[in-house]
Amino acid sequence: MKVEQIYTGCLAEAAYYIESKGEAAIIDPLRETKPYLDKLEKEGAKLKYIFETHFHADFVSGHLDLAQKTGATIIYGPNAETTFEKYMAKDEEELKLGDATFKILHTPGHTPESTTYLLRDESGKDYAIFSGDTLFIGDVGRPDLAQKSGELTKEDLAGWLYNSLRTKIMPLADDVIVYPGHGAGSACGKSMSSETWDTLGNQKKTNYALRADMTKEEFIAEVTAGLMPPPQYFAKNAKLNKTGYGNIDEVLEKGALPLTVEEFEAVVEQQEALILDTRHEDVFKHGFVPGSIFIGLDGDFAPWVGALITDLQQPIVFLTEEGREEEVVTRLARVGYDNTLGYLQGGVEAWKAAGKEVDTVSSVTAVELAERIQRGSVKKLLDVRKPTEYISQHALGALNFPLDYINNNMYRLDRNEEYYLHCLGGYRSMITASILKARGFHNVIDTTGGWHAIEVADIQLSEYACPTTLSQEVIDQAIEAVA
Repeated sequence: MKVEQIYTGCLAEAAYYIESKGEAAIIDPLRETKPYLDKLEKEGAKLKYIFETHFHADFVSGHLDLAQKTGATIIYGPNAETTFEKYMAKDEEELKLGDATFKILHTPGHTPESTTYLLRDESGKDYAIFSGDTLFIGDVGRPDLAQKSGELTKEDLAGWLYNSLRTKIMPLADDVIVYPGHGAGSACGKSMSSETWDTLGNQKKTNYALRADMTKEEFIAEVTAGLMPPPQYFAKNAKLNKTGYGNIDEVLEKGALPLTVEEFEAVVEQQEALILDTRHEDVFKHGFVPGSIFIGLDGDFAPWVGALITDLQQPIVFLTEEGREEEVVTRLARVGYDNTLGYLQGGVEAWKAAGKEVDTVSSVTAVELAERIQRGSVKKLLDVRKPTEYISQHALGALNFPLDYINNNMYRLDRNEEYYLHCLGGYRSMITASILKARGFHNVIDTTGGWHAIEVADIQLSEYACPTTLSQEVIDQAIEAVA
C-alpha cells in the first residue's frame, strides 16, 4: 500500500494518492489533471476512486475532468447533492481498494456533507484518516462557510462538528495518522500548524479543539470566535464544485495564448479585460502597463485573486516572467477564473518598444518614512495588514486599511490626498498601490520592506500586545470596524 501527500503551498492544500495492488485513489485533487495522470502512468496503476471530503470553497477541484479522463468513480459522503454523476456513500460504508479498505465516516460540521475517509491497511488495521477540513493539525475547520439563511447558523454547524470529532474521530487509536486537507495559510481555519500531518494521539494532546474535558458550549464558543469573513470567492467555488465547470485543457489553451502589443490592447479595450501583472513586486514597481493590477505569482497568488477580483467570469490578460505563462493560467483556474484570454508576449519591454507609456509606484525606505513623519510631511499612513495584525502593534497615527476589504472601503479615501502604504513585507502593499493607481489614486508611496523594516526604524509604535492576550471582544470589534 502506498500513501503519498501531494501538497500545494500556494493554496496550503493537500491532495492524496493511495494505491494498493494496482488500484489507485486520489483524494481532493486540484483542478489540473496532468500531474495525477502522469503519476498513474508512472506507477502503472488504474484510478478507481476520486474521493471528495466536501464541497471545497477555497479551490475548484479536479474531480470532473479527472473522472472523465480515467473512468474513475467520484465519491462523496452523505448529503452531497450534485448535478453530475457520482456515488454518494453511506456513513460507515466500506469500499475496497486493492487489499486496502476505505471506511466512510460522515463528519458534518465544517459543511453538512463533510466526510472523513478512514484507510485500513491489508491486515485490516486502521492506518490513517483523510479528514479534509474537519480536523486540521492544531485546529478544526471553520463552521461558517455552509450556512443557509434562516436554516443553519455557525453555532449549529459547530455543534455538529463537536459531535463528529468526539463520536467518529477521537475514539480511533492514537497511532492513526491524520492527513488533513489544508495546512497553515489556508482561510478554512484559524490557527493551523505548519505541519501537514500528525498522529491522532498527538493531536488529542495538543489540539485545543480535542481537549477531553471540553464541553460542547466551550467548543462552540472557541471555534466560532474571531472568524474573519470568508473571501468572496468561497461560495462561488463551492457552487462550481457542486454543479460543474469548463474543461481544464480548453481553459489552458485559451489562456496561455501569446498576444502582440496591438492584440493585447485590443483585448483590453474590446473585452474590458483586466490586466494582471504577476511579476515580483520589486520588478513591477519600476515599470508596468498603466491600469495593471499587481498580484505576484511568488506570493499568495490564487487566494488574493479570489479575494479581490469579484467576478469569476472577468476577462483577464496578464504579464509574467517568460516560461511561467501556463502556471498563471493554471493557478487562476484553480480558483475558478477560467476567462483568461492571453498574455503580453515580450512583456513590458515589448510594450515600451512599441512606444507605449509605463507607470511606476514610488517607494521609500522605512528610515525615509521615519524622517518624513518627523518633519510632519506624512499626513496619511495606511497599514494594509489584517485587523488582528494592526491591533497587535502598529505605527502611531496609522490608519488600518486592510487589503482584504479594499473593495468595501474605497469610499474612505480621497484622490487629492497623498497616501503612504505598508504591509508586513511589501507584497500586500504593492497590490494595494496598484489597485489605488488603477482607480485614479496617483499619490501613493509604498514602504519598502513593510512592517519588518518599520519595527527597526525610528518610528513611534503603539504599545505591543501579544495576539494571544487580546480579548476576543477586541478582535471581533476590530474586524467589524473594517469589514
